[in-house]
Amino acid sequence: MIDKTRFARTLSAYDIHLTEQQTDMLDRYAEMLGSYNEKVNLTAITDPQGIEEKHFLDSLLFAASPLVKGSVADVGTGAGFPGIVTKIFKPDIDLSLIEPTGKRCTFLQYVLDSLNIKGSVIKERAEEAARKAWREKYDVVTARAVANLRVLAEYCIPLVKVGGYFIAMKGDGRRELERARAAIEKLGAKYERTENFTLPDGSHRSLIICKKVKPTPPTYPRNGGKINKSPL
Repeated sequence: MIDKTRFARTLSAYDIHLTEQQTDMLDRYAEMLGSYNEKVNLTAITDPQGIEEKHFLDSLLFAASPLVKGSVADVGTGAGFPGIVTKIFKPDIDLSLIEPTGKRCTFLQYVLDSLNIKGSVIKERAEEAARKAWREKYDVVTARAVANLRVLAEYCIPLVKVGGYFIAMKGDGRRELERARAAIEKLGAKYERTENFTLPDGSHRSLIICKKVKPTPPTYPRNGGKINKSPL
């Protein structure tokens, strides 16, 4: 489905290189996404070049970070971005896909099984998962296009182990970051830096990197309604 030559050329501009097997796996993933999207709404981006750049390249910009290793959780993963792409790029990570919607979880498991990828699909809301066995379990927690950073921090940081990283994938996240700094610190993390990229169509992408420096207070996360109505 994807144009492998065009995709390799695009990735080369970002100094990202895939093996033939990895490219083939992403091609099959794109085919499954397109086919499954006809019955379950997974993505509005269905053209091959859009998938290459706005799903795969975008995910690989996260996956290529040297911080992304060990146990990785993708919160609100939807159709599996960036989590599944990251696992294809870095097979050694221990991947958890956290997604509350049952139909999307079924798709995620289908992709993992079809591509023979080992990973966990966790049908939970992030704030519920963080009050159960997954609290402070992960080396890296990420989320892409899920919520405003103040809200996202409360969903994600409680899942990060002390010494690990919360890496938020955003468009241009500067304004959100300024308003979220206090929340990030209250939840036990410290903002470190932002890595900025530009996609081939000119749109901006940012990785907002925060390190977990102490345990999250037991009162967090609150329930989803309070998180959204009264962000920290």
